[in-house]
Amino acid sequence: MTKEAKKSSITIDGKQFALDDLSAAARSQIVNLRVTDQEIARLQTQLAIAQTARAAYAQALAAELQSGAPQKGKQK
Repeated sequence: MTKEAKKSSITIDGKQFALDDLSAAARSQIVNLRVTDQEIARLQTQLAIAQTARAAYAQALAAELQSGAPQKGKQK
């Protein structure tokens, strides 16, 4: 394997860059982007969990209301 084949690279806006050729500041921003992407993914997972729970609560409420359970303050 040649030295060129071992170089790590990243593609940004369709352009490929060798990580070793980037400045320390640029590499730091890449780390920041990766951390931010991970946090966004974590939050999207949390949102999906909350949306699933909300749908289940809404279904449970609809079932409760359809079961004919007496409502407070109303008589049949």
